[in-house]
Amino acid sequence: MTGAAKRLGREIALQFARQGWDVAVHYGRSEREAKETIREIEMMGVKTQAFHADLANEQSVKDLFTAVTKVFPNLHCLVNSASIFEYDRANSERPLSSKSLQAHMQINLAAPVLLSQLMFEFQKNKVCQVDALHLSVVIHLLDQKLINLNPDYLSYTLSKAALLTSIELLAVDFAPHLRVVGLAPGISLPSGDQTTDGFTKAHQMTPLGRSSTPADIAKASVFLAESNSITGTTLYVDGGQHLLPSARDVMFKTN
Repeated sequence: MTGAAKRLGREIALQFARQGWDVAVHYGRSEREAKETIREIEMMGVKTQAFHADLANEQSVKDLFTAVTKVFPNLHCLVNSASIFEYDRANSERPLSSKSLQAHMQINLAAPVLLSQLMFEFQKNKVCQVDALHLSVVIHLLDQKLINLNPDYLSYTLSKAALLTSIELLAVDFAPHLRVVGLAPGISLPSGDQTTDGFTKAHQMTPLGRSSTPADIAKASVFLAESNSITGTTLYVDGGQHLLPSARDVMFKTN
């Protein structure tokens, strides 16, 4: 899985390992954290290895997939967790720039779609193309914000919205060899310069009085990986956060 060294990606990787899955851990700049994640997974008795790649570079993305499949020839699940999340807004002192938009599109959209294509070709070319017990899947990490839109984090939102659209397109195109699903968390961890108090308040701004935790997202990821009939749709795991429209990102309502 991509971005598995830290934050949600790390928790997802650990949960797959707890359930007996072998885990390939991708990292970009977080080598120390990746090694720690690997150490914890190894203690669970499953196969694991860390892989470095720059997801902003197309050849690096292709080389990553090749390296992973050499070590894990029975690859069944790809979790695209890596992303960038930097602030811009059209009507602000930090408006969208071509550089910012391109950076978000490359990491948050192009890399996951490229990896999905590679995963499809890999599954299609297997001798046993359809495994009834393990129908292979790509899981894209998205954001509840996509059905609760506000203008904050414009480049990020545009890139994730495009990735959301790709799920239905790729699910149709890749069937029956590969499922494609989305998983949209609510606010699960502090971001940027958000304070602990601000995060606690934001986390409670849902109909259930709590948003998602990293454990919630990790368990939902394994559920999607093991649910052969789910494809072309997105699961929102956010305590109902997407049901409460907001003119601003929740981070700006808790300072």
